[in-house]
Amino acid sequence: MMMPNAADNNWDPSLSRLLTSLKEVQSGGEDVAFLSELLQSKQLHALVQVHNKIVAKGKDDKFYPLLSNAMQVTLEVLEMFGELKTVSKEFQELLSLLQKPHFQAILCTHDAVAQKDYYPHLPDIPPDGDEDEETVKIVQLVKSDEPLGGALSAEPIVGATIKTDEETGKIVIARVMHGGAADRSGLIHAGDEVIEVNGISVENKTPADVLDILQNSEGTITFKLVPSFGKGGSRESKVRVRALFNYNSDEDPYIPCKEAGLNFKKGDILHIVSQDDAYWWQARRENDKVMRAGLIPSRALQEGRIIHERQSDPQSTDGKPALCSPTNGNTDCSPKTPCSPTPNATALLPCKSTPKVKKIIYDIKENDDFDREMIPTYEEVARLYPRPGFVRPIVLVGAPGVGRNEMRRRLIATDPEKYVTPIPYTSRPLKPSEQNGKEYVFVTREKMEQDIADGKFIEHGEYKGNLYGTSAESVETIVNSGRVCVLSPHWQALKMLRTTRLRPYIVFVKPPSFERLVETRTNANARSTFDKESSRAFTEEEFHDIIRSSTRINFLYGYMFDEEIVNEDLASALSQLLKTSWRVQSEPLWVPASWVQFNIKIEELVDLIAKENNYGKLNKSTCWKWKEIFTSISTPSLSLNINTDLSEDLTKRHKVWSRWGKWGDCSVTCGNGIISRRRLCVAGRCAPGEIEEQHRPCTRTPCDGNRKEDFEPEMSP
Repeated sequence: MMMPNAADNNWDPSLSRLLTSLKEVQSGGEDVAFLSELLQSKQLHALVQVHNKIVAKGKDDKFYPLLSNAMQVTLEVLEMFGELKTVSKEFQELLSLLQKPHFQAILCTHDAVAQKDYYPHLPDIPPDGDEDEETVKIVQLVKSDEPLGGALSAEPIVGATIKTDEETGKIVIARVMHGGAADRSGLIHAGDEVIEVNGISVENKTPADVLDILQNSEGTITFKLVPSFGKGGSRESKVRVRALFNYNSDEDPYIPCKEAGLNFKKGDILHIVSQDDAYWWQARRENDKVMRAGLIPSRALQEGRIIHERQSDPQSTDGKPALCSPTNGNTDCSPKTPCSPTPNATALLPCKSTPKVKKIIYDIKENDDFDREMIPTYEEVARLYPRPGFVRPIVLVGAPGVGRNEMRRRLIATDPEKYVTPIPYTSRPLKPSEQNGKEYVFVTREKMEQDIADGKFIEHGEYKGNLYGTSAESVETIVNSGRVCVLSPHWQALKMLRTTRLRPYIVFVKPPSFERLVETRTNANARSTFDKESSRAFTEEEFHDIIRSSTRINFLYGYMFDEEIVNEDLASALSQLLKTSWRVQSEPLWVPASWVQFNIKIEELVDLIAKENNYGKLNKSTCWKWKEIFTSISTPSLSLNINTDLSEDLTKRHKVWSRWGKWGDCSVTCGNGIISRRRLCVAGRCAPGEIEEQHRPCTRTPCDGNRKEDFEPEMSP
């Protein structure tokens, strides 16, 4: 037998060992000769080399798909292109490229690899057999490294959980995990009865016994299943949520399968792929390389747990008794958790047949106590992309004395033209040395009280008989000017600030540990903010108050925070805040889903449609039922929340808009002694034989190009 020379041929060591062991086989014959020839062939050697290189490269963490539906995205882009009336040369070239069969084949192949849709699977058994004979399907899956399972409910290496049916005692598929091998095959569904695994009958066996069979299996695993004939696997949801609590499946005694659980931390973005189960959702972390989903408690389940914990322990996390607790005399005012969905199942929480709700008069002084009764679990989110001319305000929230006002002051000092804080309003009289609108905006007490009643102030308070407050309009003015509005309000103002109009980025300024808080403030010779009458150092009790207040604020309003900055060292905290500001202005960030809607200024919408149809930039247009919405650009910018259906309907109707372009500016024509302005018919929209140019006199002398009162809008039919 000719042995390859490893030094000369760079022969794979594993092939050399196989040849050596084959030589030691005593029996000869055609089989040994065939294997010897195969192991020495150049073709096999080349395949082994390719395999080794792929395995080596595959271990590099940077090789993972950014998305698994590239073809679907391409089809959506093509559909958008088809709606455009006129496109540029570059658009046409891109459209041609995206429609090429070879390019689409590459995208399909990419998606198949990204979804790992290359495992062998068999087609469904055709339902044309004997009606009296039970239909059986045989499914083969390749063993992977997916998590294994526990005793009562196991997570086999195929990405599905199994359990014992309480009525029949049979082993059935309890749940198919999205993204797992079973889900990718499309052949295994929840409710399927397991008859055999690798030819071994599972009759009278427990899920743990089946798990042992799977663990000891190598390579391909063959399942013999009786289909449930229920509904197939559900489509993957596109919902993203921000987790508002920490979760560790290893510490959850109620999760159906610990190995299938998905651990996450507060603030993580989760992709909810399935909400079919009322108590256990399937999710994966956003941008996670792991394709298989994991189990997390549903919103209803988590809310029920928190209610149960608060009823069991009336003393809340923030050290105050709950409003709906026996200590306050309100034993029945919290909502009760729903009973177990099945009679034989163990209820997670106690159930009461006739829950009662006790009505309480709301006192604004107890605002924090009512906020404490909120149960944040998940918040649906979407990406908000930066928009020119609109910069999200940065809101610094923290306990008194933690340093949020000093951070705001230093941030503004880095670039006063860019970072601005709104000028507060006050009802106190103007002093002789003061100028209205510089340090304060002075208004009458009656006017300020009326504006407060109308909800025009983000926050307000009274000091020495005078009202002070921050106007929402002043914040909007800064936001729409393209500058960064920096605020450090009282934490109770967050509910007024966190709206779709302002879309703030909220930073929670946390104190360090008590020891570091005392050390850093003492070394910096920090002055107490609790005593406004004198300048003195912080007392130990005040340091404890800062820690306690921070804990309470985080407990009550932590679900609103976008980021936390620990103010241990002021220079480091400011550096982190500057990085945060840059990220808010330049990167797409996750925000409440309700903030990301069709939100566009009127003039931007008009110009967009005009540009698509070669109208030039229109000054004003009214069309169809939008007559009451569109106003002149000369009025303050007005933002609209237009739902998708209406915006699509508007796009369909825009063809009936006026054929005329905009009027020329008075400042151009009148400056030369010409007291008229003109407009031209838009190319391609002039009727045969009609005039292509219109003239009208300027109505102001001298002319002012910034005033548009003389404009007369064209109305559509």
